[in-house]
Amino acid sequence: MAIQTVLGPVSHLGFCHSHEHLFIARGTPALINPVLVIDDYELTKQEALMFKEAGGEAIVDAQPLGCGRMEQEQIRLAQETSLKLVLPTGFHKLSFYRPDHWIRTYDARRLADIFIHELQTGMFVGTDEQEPGEYIEARAGFVKVAIDQERLMDRDRRWFEASAEASLATGAPIMCHVESSEQAWELVRYYKSRGVPAERIIICHLDRSLDEPDQHLLIAEEGVYLEYDTIGRFKYHDDEGEADLIVRMVNAGFSNRLLLGLDTTRARLLAYQGEIGLTYLIRSFLPLLRQRGLSQADIDRFMIHNPTRAFSISG
Repeated sequence: MAIQTVLGPVSHLGFCHSHEHLFIARGTPALINPVLVIDDYELTKQEALMFKEAGGEAIVDAQPLGCGRMEQEQIRLAQETSLKLVLPTGFHKLSFYRPDHWIRTYDARRLADIFIHELQTGMFVGTDEQEPGEYIEARAGFVKVAIDQERLMDRDRRWFEASAEASLATGAPIMCHVESSEQAWELVRYYKSRGVPAERIIICHLDRSLDEPDQHLLIAEEGVYLEYDTIGRFKYHDDEGEADLIVRMVNAGFSNRLLLGLDTTRARLLAYQGEIGLTYLIRSFLPLLRQRGLSQADIDRFMIHNPTRAFSISG
């Protein structure tokens, strides 16, 4: 088993943020929210170097193809900083793609072929504006998918079918953007019914709401990973509530199912004059967890050991 970074496979990640956005090209996502533009190479490099100087070693970027992934800049950043960067294939919320975008029109078979190609052969470039054709040797390391209320109510499951097939064909994990526990259950049950092992499923953003802590326990019991990234996002809740949730999960025996990140946007990166920066976990939130009684061994699981297992390509 190995993790597929943009510079090739590695056996471990070291200290890792499991969900960030280092680059997002100007395009359809920015029409939804202008903070979804992170396109200045030098500013992103400055942010990445601050993270590295604070002890960071690896970052999982969660922007898939067709909506601003900026593959070439990611490769250059990995080369110039020596950070281990892992990029996704797959798809985001369909609202992040213009109405005539190819990802909306391809059938499940064609989508699966694209995802598998990116995981095994190389990532396609220029897919924001054109259909997949030209590609580079650098490979994706996991499949990103996204569900929202519109997709939950839509009976068309071809995107999820394609991602399941890609995961089964390659052994790659599937990272799932969700916005409610109902959506999390929909994807956990769907992927398990398709034969995807629970340990290949990563549920993101479930911590945006702290109102259903029992749902976190039940979903973790399925054997999936929960990736928490609503840290320092005070429009949702404070860090004390987030820390309480994590302590509860650890006390229930799920420290080996948790991953942490910051889900950064332009508004959250210090180099872009944002609020907290990539060092926030290291300098502010992890000390809070220690104050709440969590051990260094617990924190090492979230930040070092669990990411290496969760993002490994199996088989």
